[in-house]
Amino acid sequence: MSSKPPFEPKTRTIDGLRIRYAVHDEKRADTLLLLSPWPESIYAFAQMWRGLASRFNLLALDLPGFGQSQGREDLFGPRSMGEFIATATSELGIQGAHAVGPDIGTPSLLFAAHARPDLFRSLVVGAGAAVFPLAIDGFLKTLVEAEAVPAVNPADVIGQFVASIKNYEVPDYVRDDYLASYAGERFGQSAALVRHYPRDLAALSLLLPAIETPVQIIVGRGDPYGLAGDAALLSQQLRRCRLDVLDCGHCAWEELPGDYERIVTAWVTDGSKGA
Repeated sequence: MSSKPPFEPKTRTIDGLRIRYAVHDEKRADTLLLLSPWPESIYAFAQMWRGLASRFNLLALDLPGFGQSQGREDLFGPRSMGEFIATATSELGIQGAHAVGPDIGTPSLLFAAHARPDLFRSLVVGAGAAVFPLAIDGFLKTLVEAEAVPAVNPADVIGQFVASIKNYEVPDYVRDDYLASYAGERFGQSAALVRHYPRDLAALSLLLPAIETPVQIIVGRGDPYGLAGDAALLSQQLRRCRLDVLDCGHCAWEELPGDYERIVTAWVTDGSKGA
């Protein structure tokens, strides 16, 4: 992988917030909206960017309070983040895109798809909690269930997270961006989103059977946060769904970028139509 970023990020104001994004537009038939996972950023898609860009228009977005985007307290919840996603697509002029939102993007996109069935042609989600009762484990479970966000050194958390990504020599520019994205109080502030999981996912569980948007779920069999089980349960509750389980940990998009890209490409070009 190149030691230089495959895209040059930009910023613009959306809903009063300074939001970072990256774009590749060659007027292709299909557009992918790529939403940053946590605790990462739009650079999580660096390995797949050129391959996806050869087939699709791309717009990658750091969600509010994640990556290098400005946050706001009222948006740190899957339901409210879903509302922001709908606002952002409108302001960015995106129509009929396929949304790719691993990790925290998963419940937020499902909320958005329920509220606005016309918003996306399909979703690609996974490695993010979506069912209730919660099916999570590890440090994610600790964050969600603790009375307060545990006192941690963000640099240590990010360093350990990056080191856990298998088979990926993370470039310095990617590691540095992840570290800068959650420095100081940013990690604790961003953790507020997952701490809203019990409340919001209880509400989402009632909506899942009514979602009409086709959904592709991708998850790692060895996800340390228990999210392979979450994905299996989610697939049973969605009407139009496909589930792919890969032999990797949490970050399937970085650990097996070739497989992830292949599944996304097949889903967008053909699979979503028959789901």
